[in-house]
Amino acid sequence: MNGDEGAEEAKMEKCAEKMVYMWGYIPGASPEKSPILSPVPVPLPDPAFPGDSWKDVCGGGCGFAMAISENGKLITWGSTDDESQSYLTSGKHGEIPEAFPLPTEASVVKAAAGWAHCVSVTEKGEVYAWGWKECVPSGKFISDFFSGGSLQKEVSGKQSSLVTEPGSPQGSNTSSGSDSHPDNKKVGEEIVKRRKISPAKQESDSPASGDDFFTVDPSIVTLSHGVKITSVATGGRHTLALSGSMKYEDMEDVGQVWGWGYGGEGQLGLGSRVKMVASPHLIPCTESSTSGKDKSSIIDHGSAGAGAQVPKVSGSYVKEIVCGGRHSAVITDTGMLLTFGWGLYGQCGHGNTADQLRPTCVSSLSGSRVEKAAAGLWHTLCITADGQIYAFGGNQFGQLGTGTDQVETLPRLLDAPCLENKRSNTISCGARHSAALTDNGQLFTWGWNKYGQLGLGDSVDRNIPSQVSIGECQPRSVACGWWHTLMVADRPA
Repeated sequence: MNGDEGAEEAKMEKCAEKMVYMWGYIPGASPEKSPILSPVPVPLPDPAFPGDSWKDVCGGGCGFAMAISENGKLITWGSTDDESQSYLTSGKHGEIPEAFPLPTEASVVKAAAGWAHCVSVTEKGEVYAWGWKECVPSGKFISDFFSGGSLQKEVSGKQSSLVTEPGSPQGSNTSSGSDSHPDNKKVGEEIVKRRKISPAKQESDSPASGDDFFTVDPSIVTLSHGVKITSVATGGRHTLALSGSMKYEDMEDVGQVWGWGYGGEGQLGLGSRVKMVASPHLIPCTESSTSGKDKSSIIDHGSAGAGAQVPKVSGSYVKEIVCGGRHSAVITDTGMLLTFGWGLYGQCGHGNTADQLRPTCVSSLSGSRVEKAAAGLWHTLCITADGQIYAFGGNQFGQLGTGTDQVETLPRLLDAPCLENKRSNTISCGARHSAALTDNGQLFTWGWNKYGQLGLGDSVDRNIPSQVSIGECQPRSVACGWWHTLMVADRPA
């Protein structure tokens, strides 16, 4: 780039206004809780945020959206006053975006939302968590709330309004589809496999039905002395945090993974089916994970103790963390992808449907350098250094983008014609939909679209990537919530 081109681009950047756009199901953000089928701008009220502007989007949980402002405020919107407790995690902020109150003045740099719990990271490396108490570290062991260890809040269509997906605009509920059939035939709206789970508990004895199991006040997460967190990821009922020296002066603190919450399918990577981990514990991902001072921090439940087997992988530290509904993934500094947790749909990418109790290298990608990853309820995506997208796992709604509804237990190259000769740089997964940004400024979405979460102007599912019309806007980032999608873009002034 020559000097004139650089000056022109800088001039355009200065003139552009950074905007957030939303689409899909965000009940409190649209009249009568109607789905938003195409991207619409989200205003940042000047009286509430004088001199501030949008910085990044964080997706969102059950019925609410999250973003971060340039001044480091965590901003939420989209919840409704007449819904159940899951919406309290966003502060009951409705149509108008508001700052979520945190017990700190430090700027927020990262945030993530699970089904009904939230986690944020400040510039000081502190972590705050709120929502379901089982997802908020307490420092003590919490007994398992669910028989069979199933993620019933996400998967049962028979639960109370807190734990089922929000209804359609007509008020009908939809199942999230883990209770399914082995022949992989369509059942109602979804293609699913049978997994034995205990009957859904009634609202009266559901752990989320009382205040004793829910907290709206953010609590600071206590970690080992000196540990600073730089990033967080949330699944249905579990959380991962990535530690590191904020200035990378102490390499021993860089790139270690901590986890807490529910681990019944191995999504905490501790070597056993730990029902509940109520305080952050180090997850051994590389050999350096158990060296020195951190070795004593590994949890000791069953076979997962200080002497737990550590995967022998290429890399010294982890640089990215990802949570799906009940599975997890990490990327090492050498570009190796490791997955662990629930594997019923092949979402761990190891060529089978077995659960992975420890971080395990996705061997079919060992010849590629993985740069980014994303995960949904039953599927996983990753981007390699050459800008190619690989997809694996459940494909009931076309969320893999392969053109079929076939489950993929090994990573499959996403070779859709619309992506030919394009490099992807950003990916995100909702519950059952996916999104990607390319280097040339195009946004593509695919998968489940019942609530317009693909932003294509209709509610028709897509099994191949389809371009979203964003006019003259230049997209900067995209984040999928459970049933909605958010985008940061530069809009010409």
